[in-house]
Amino acid sequence: MKAHVSSILLGVRDMDRAKRFYTGGLGWTIKNDWGVSVFFDSDGASPVGFYNREGLADQVGTSPDGSGFGGVVLTYVVRSQERVDEVLAEAEKAGATVLKPAGPLPWGGYGATFADPDGYIWSLGYSDQGEDQPYAE
Repeated sequence: MKAHVSSILLGVRDMDRAKRFYTGGLGWTIKNDWGVSVFFDSDGASPVGFYNREGLADQVGTSPDGSGFGGVVLTYVVRSQERVDEVLAEAEKAGATVLKPAGPLPWGGYGATFADPDGYIWSLGYSDQGEDQPYAE
């Protein structure tokens, strides 16, 4: 696995408030707003986006409350389902805790989730939908 973050998703409790803060407060420009998630123009860097906190926690297999979920998920997008499986195996071998085994995702892709030894959550993903994927590899 490369030292690369495909996108940064922030689990937020109030999407409208978060959008107002980052667009009105910090001047960020929304690139895509799909209702359940929002992504901003990233000027070539890793995209930053929001997802409903409860939905994001459920997607990665943890609770939205307490010390189990800090509201941030690092995503790593690859070009095949097989690579998702390989990276998950590499991470588990290195000491990661698998939070959600590899399989179909609710939005139509394929992915898995693990926590590193310090508890930081990584979401592995693949999708053949769309041509502008933030591929890490």
